[in-house]
Amino acid sequence: MPSKNPSPPAPAAVLCGLAGWVPPGVVTNDDLAVRLDTDDLWIRTRTGIRRRHVADAGQATSDLAVEAGRRALRSSGDETADSVIVTTTTPDRPCPATAPVVATRLGLAGAAAFDVGAVCTGFVYGLATAAGLIAAGVARRVLLIGADTYSTVVDPLDRTSAILFGDGAGAVVLRAGDADEPGAVGHFDLGSDGAHEDLITVAAGGSRQRSAGFEPTRAERHFAMRGKEVYRHAVTRMAASARTTLGRAGWKTDDVDHFVPHQANLRILHSVADDLGLPRERCVAHLDAVGNTGAASIPLALADAVAERRIRPGDRLLLTAFGGGLTWGSCLTTWPGLAEAPQPKRTTA
Repeated sequence: MPSKNPSPPAPAAVLCGLAGWVPPGVVTNDDLAVRLDTDDLWIRTRTGIRRRHVADAGQATSDLAVEAGRRALRSSGDETADSVIVTTTTPDRPCPATAPVVATRLGLAGAAAFDVGAVCTGFVYGLATAAGLIAAGVARRVLLIGADTYSTVVDPLDRTSAILFGDGAGAVVLRAGDADEPGAVGHFDLGSDGAHEDLITVAAGGSRQRSAGFEPTRAERHFAMRGKEVYRHAVTRMAASARTTLGRAGWKTDDVDHFVPHQANLRILHSVADDLGLPRERCVAHLDAVGNTGAASIPLALADAVAERRIRPGDRLLLTAFGGGLTWGSCLTTWPGLAEAPQPKRTTA
């Protein structure tokens, strides 16, 4: 017989804080043109990027994560969390994870803390992980930070990648709440395809290279990407993932007020929007000012759009990302009312 006292629904993860931070150092397209065979017009027309921020010498991913995390906690109105997740491709070191260091520096020593590695899909994977912790009752408040210092792995002399990437961090706080309240995240779609692991790589530094016993070349120490193939996979995977997520929620494309994709390249963003039948003006883009910031790109784009009043409470958002692995993922939320938090100023070259 059915239970007379059914269990209450599992709590949902609800966004209650948001912030972004980029280091003060700036590299413009004109700066790159001094050392690379390129110019501002070539970069802008192919990527949509005008400038990117870079970490100072000695500044690590944890330093950026702490700055964004502190601001997100302040935005939430409660500077506590019982779990800290840092999603990054550029951890401070292979061991230990970066998250425990970040948690302690934020005054959250004792909190569960761990890293998530899904390259540029990391923030969406992190949202799903935080939602799972909250639904399972393991956590009540989760600080999720996407942070990357790509300047430490990108070859400054490689035109194909040096023009794309910047450093930055973005963070959200999620609390236990109800699935039907504004800010609840859900209807996730996550996927991967390791058969294409070679499309986006840093070959050296891991157990594969070290166990082989060879000294890595300069190229193997740096980020490498097969751009044309990545472009094709990114558009196809992000569009398919977005459709799957919309279908699970019973949303139509017209129900989406803002499409917030991973900020890889403006052509990719527009191609995915076109594939979905979404007007390009609904696509939230912040990469012109910061470049591709990896796992930080979606929260940084959110922080910028909220600060500029382009995203308002009640707006319906579709988040979609794609990264090395290959990995991809999407989720939905209705934007809540959040307390103001300091955001990086939008500037153009």
